[in-house]
Amino acid sequence: MSSLLVVIIAAIIFIMGYIFYAKRIAKLWDIKSENETPAKKYYDGVDYVPAKHWLILFGHHFSSIAGAGPILGPVIAGMVWGWFPTVLWLVFGSVLLGGVHDFSALMASIRTGGKSIADVCETTMSKRAKMIFASFIWLTLVLVIAVFASAAAKTLSSTPQVVIPTFGLIFIAIFVGFLIYKMKVNLPFATVIGIGLLFALIFFGYRFPISIGPHAFEIWVFILLGYSYIASIMPVNILLQPRDYLAAFVLFIGLLAGYIGLFITHPVIHTPVFISFNSAKGSLWPMLFVIVACGAISGFHSLISGGTTSKQLADEKDAKRIGYGAMITESVLAVLALLSVTAGLYWKGNHPGLVYPELMKGGNWIKTFGTGYGEIVKPLFGVFGLLIGITMLKTFILTTLDSATRIARYIGEELFGEGLKLKFIANKYVSTAIIIGFALYLSLGAWQSIWPIFGASNQLVAALALFVATTLLVAKGKNSLYTLIPAIFMLVTTVTAIIIEIKLFLPKGKILLSVIGFVLLILTIVLLYDVVKVIIRRGTRQKVR
Repeated sequence: MSSLLVVIIAAIIFIMGYIFYAKRIAKLWDIKSENETPAKKYYDGVDYVPAKHWLILFGHHFSSIAGAGPILGPVIAGMVWGWFPTVLWLVFGSVLLGGVHDFSALMASIRTGGKSIADVCETTMSKRAKMIFASFIWLTLVLVIAVFASAAAKTLSSTPQVVIPTFGLIFIAIFVGFLIYKMKVNLPFATVIGIGLLFALIFFGYRFPISIGPHAFEIWVFILLGYSYIASIMPVNILLQPRDYLAAFVLFIGLLAGYIGLFITHPVIHTPVFISFNSAKGSLWPMLFVIVACGAISGFHSLISGGTTSKQLADEKDAKRIGYGAMITESVLAVLALLSVTAGLYWKGNHPGLVYPELMKGGNWIKTFGTGYGEIVKPLFGVFGLLIGITMLKTFILTTLDSATRIARYIGEELFGEGLKLKFIANKYVSTAIIIGFALYLSLGAWQSIWPIFGASNQLVAALALFVATTLLVAKGKNSLYTLIPAIFMLVTTVTAIIIEIKLFLPKGKILLSVIGFVLLILTIVLLYDVVKVIIRRGTRQKVR
């Protein structure tokens, strides 16, 4: 089947979903431009600051949610179950579940003064519910850090050409931040310098690969987690802001180039339409729906929606563009990732270095994606396509690593320091060290084992965020089925996946991952009790009225 036909059909569904389905969700939240947003009502010049234009906020939000997840999940799923079930979940999952989740999490935060989704949980339910939700989030973020540190280290070991551009980005971002904040250099000029330097580093990386010999994987894991520790405690204007700004440009350039390449080459999809319902990763349901999280629905997005985006929204009418629109855009990226490996690579045959299953042996999904992407954009970038694809991805792995560490630190300080009264953990250095230590232990194992339990915990956060939004809609007498049905589906799916994972972990002696699974199940049961109690109580009040 032609990859171009898949792109056209997916684009039609995305557009229809944005025009019609997102409009229905917007009506549930009574969106009006005259409503004063938290960014204006609580303006403080630090956290609550209205963005000058919705496109600026869209760029921040999109670069924050679009990490490595929308690439990793589809690359794994395409090989295990086939391209058709994967693309179906990406397209319809984002339209019916992911977009609703992100949009509703954003509006739930806006309706409660820009509070985080965990704080909204306390507002709508109880302090206990908030602490349980925060526990979910903390565990999920630690798993995120472990997975991406492990995967990134593997690629740095096997593809030494990407070492210079990967770490060079850090210094470029600091330099661009210095130009913008200290030297007051014109923003477009500083941007051109930053992007130009990054592409120059790709060339230097190609010419001067850096290989560190034996135990390279372990060394890179230590370096990456050390970077995460330092970057997460630095002031945001030194590294995070300029790095995310450059990362957004890198992603949009890479995304545009990828689809231009598809239209030029329009390759045939070589991967089978459907491979098997059962596989080494488990059955298609529920495992596909937790392995492919970002790109369809991801609980991590609710942390961004309620953490920073809601505090910068200047006009409520832009909430649909940013909340729902960014989720659809992320799914567009995920579809590109899927087609890069299913159409850019071969399924079998005598094609050295270009066979999808062969490249995936050992779990090197980053190089697999980069190789497929490189083949698609070869008419544009020639031999540099592979390095550009990997550099684009590694840019967002670094973004994910330190952003996840920073958010986990905030939550950990509140969860353990305030909630459990362990004051020494409220220290940012101690809190961050605990996170990094836990992630280090997990990352030195097989990341393939961590990913399903991460996906399940991430999807549980999504389900719970949807339940929180449901309680707000019920309180307002709105039709809550748009959020309740996706919440129930994700809850049943992820709980089933966790039970399956625990059964797999225990015989293999993976005690820590088994314990994480049990903890997630117990927390889910307790929090679900609170959710049901609140929905029934508020639903009864609405009937009385």
